[in-house]
Amino acid sequence: MPDVHSTEELPPFPFPGSSYRGPAPLFARLRGERPVVRVAWQGGGHAWLVTRYADIKAALEDPRLSRAAAYAPGAPRFDGLFQAPPGMIISVDPPDHTRLRALAEQAFSAERIEAMRPRVRELAGRLLDSAERAAKETGGPVDLVASFAAPLAMTVICELLGVPEADRGRFHAWVRRFADVSAPPEHSAEGGRKLGEYIAGLVAAKRQTPGNDVLSALISARTGHDASAAGRLSFDELVALGFTLLGAGFDSSAGQIANFTLALLADHPDAWRHLGEHPEDIPPAVEELLRTVNLNGNDTSGLPRIATEDVVVGGVTVPAGDAVFLAFPSGNRDAAVFDRPDHVDLRRGGPGHLAFGHGIHRCLGASLARLELTVSIEELTRRFPGARLAVPEQELCWRLGDVNHNLLALPVHLHSQEHS
Repeated sequence: MPDVHSTEELPPFPFPGSSYRGPAPLFARLRGERPVVRVAWQGGGHAWLVTRYADIKAALEDPRLSRAAAYAPGAPRFDGLFQAPPGMIISVDPPDHTRLRALAEQAFSAERIEAMRPRVRELAGRLLDSAERAAKETGGPVDLVASFAAPLAMTVICELLGVPEADRGRFHAWVRRFADVSAPPEHSAEGGRKLGEYIAGLVAAKRQTPGNDVLSALISARTGHDASAAGRLSFDELVALGFTLLGAGFDSSAGQIANFTLALLADHPDAWRHLGEHPEDIPPAVEELLRTVNLNGNDTSGLPRIATEDVVVGGVTVPAGDAVFLAFPSGNRDAAVFDRPDHVDLRRGGPGHLAFGHGIHRCLGASLARLELTVSIEELTRRFPGARLAVPEQELCWRLGDVNHNLLALPVHLHSQEHS
């Protein structure tokens, strides 16, 4: 058994064995023996890896661990790691982040998101109507990625931003290209460039003719009573926010709708039937699935933080200039916080998970993601109590090279009644 105190004897990071079911098994040992450890990146270089819940939360609250410093000249670079463009809300520190967040949260109010619930349910219903018709016509399974999860997430985020329906197919292709970290860098850069150009045009159009959408609300957002340019989002900031919301809102939501469906059908068929009959139990089930179903392809929050001075994390001194990765999925399996952490208890209560992060960079779209996931599980379990996987789980194909654990397809038999 390797000595986890020796960086040289640990496998390169990201560790092998990560899946949608949870982080790589090595994390359990690291949490117990060396919760903050220096690891070698698989493409060269080193970073510190933080694996325990409490240490991760403390690091997220520490301003000396900087997102913005990751973009400075000479900062550590990691081959194959998705790197968000500089200037985005996820890439800046206070005070710039404080101002951006305050403006963005005006457009993402709880009232606005909750008002979307009937529309999200309508969209889900229409997509499942089409999927059910296709299943009846062919007598076979339907792919819930292509027929439900992806179009639902894409439609919701595009309507949120006011993107015309005719442009959404191009968006899907650009987002997929941008998120593919296994392809040559120019491939991802081309997808990002196309997205940026389109969103810039969309922002310009919304400035001239505002609509009833979040992008228009962001354009009109003000800090207090300050109507000057300093109290509003600049053109470049609006483009960056639109870019962030489109990429994260589509890819993450679509991936988790499919992953949650797979987790329930593969491991919790009784719960699938129960949730269809008791929709009031779906919100806590969604929270437990957010804790245990691992979206993160490299088992971390994805973006490194850089120590701007020597920082003590979990009793270990991280030298100034070093990179730090926070293993959210590992923190969500911490036995110091969650009883029987590897057990999926769909009625679990207790402390909050880290699926949406914590602190100032907590996911801006968390309430929207919860809404989409809840409505999706409500509609699927209610309409198709006898649904079952059409192929053995081990035959499912995953999208290699993505930032997230994303299924290529999820073939499911959609039965409106239970089958023995």
